[in-house]
Amino acid sequence: MIGLWDTTGNEVVKALAAERRSAGGVASGLALTLVAVVEEKKVREAEAAATIAAAAHPCRLLIVVRSDLEGRSRLDAEIVVGGRLGPAEAVVMRMYGRLALHAESVVMPLLAPDVPVVTWWHDTPPDVIANDFLGVVADRRITDSKLADDPVAALRRRADDYAPGDTDLTWTRITLWRTLVAGAFDTTEERVTGATIVAPPNDPTAALMKGWLQSRLGVEPVWEPTDRAPRMHSVQLQCANGDCVTVTRDEGTALFSRSGQEDRYMPLPKRPVGDELAEELRRLDPDQIYGDALGAMAGVPGLNARSPMRVHVWKDPALAARSGDATGAFAGPGGSAA
Repeated sequence: MIGLWDTTGNEVVKALAAERRSAGGVASGLALTLVAVVEEKKVREAEAAATIAAAAHPCRLLIVVRSDLEGRSRLDAEIVVGGRLGPAEAVVMRMYGRLALHAESVVMPLLAPDVPVVTWWHDTPPDVIANDFLGVVADRRITDSKLADDPVAALRRRADDYAPGDTDLTWTRITLWRTLVAGAFDTTEERVTGATIVAPPNDPTAALMKGWLQSRLGVEPVWEPTDRAPRMHSVQLQCANGDCVTVTRDEGTALFSRSGQEDRYMPLPKRPVGDELAEELRRLDPDQIYGDALGAMAGVPGLNARSPMRVHVWKDPALAARSGDATGAFAGPGGSAA
């Protein structure tokens, strides 16, 4: 590991190049650049998750930590190649003062050439992703509405701000649920006439499950709030012939029940964030099924028809505070404020 304190972006680029030469083959074959935007207290969590994801998708990991926007501009950096973060080339950058508002000035020269860029916010994402240049330059953008104060409201905000290429780890967390529910119809063509979801009232996974069922089956699922479980507890589907299919969470497994058949237990583990991140990195094209589910959940149609291109809308927190403007935003070159 190389530590650079009160340094410059140019020095970071040189140090990374030197480490890559020293590492040799460890640093070859990068699949993508993963830009992780995190707050200081979550840096270790982000590193642990990225280490798991990098095992499946060798990448250049750029962790951006923005701190103390009012202080003196300073850049501290740690460079790790083939070390504690596995096969990833990693640069952890702590940015202070006005530099934190212009993180792209340091990040852009560090992007691996000729590979896609994925930006992941392991923190509350900006209300408008175009306010963060690190999201504008990305081919894929990964948020996590679970980290917001109001996760369901955060998902609705993601629908309002959606552009093809966006995704949310809430969607990834229901992959196994969706697999179990879809698998129930491998041997039947019965039409689904109704659905019921039992979950806490502010569970974002239940909100997206509701949207997914609505977009795929054309039914309006009923959400029954419960305090019995901290997460989505069960999904029940009613079929036209009177059959009922139910998937119920039970301590890392799922009880699969269907009318006229024996009950079965299927795996339904709670996965670490690194596994969820690795799953999202498998695809670098827009996820249209997610777009349909998110749009149905939020009541915002046509998400997949939107342009995947974003125009940077500059937002200055200091300017907003002085002017009393809640946005403090104005467009970058070629764009208009939204």
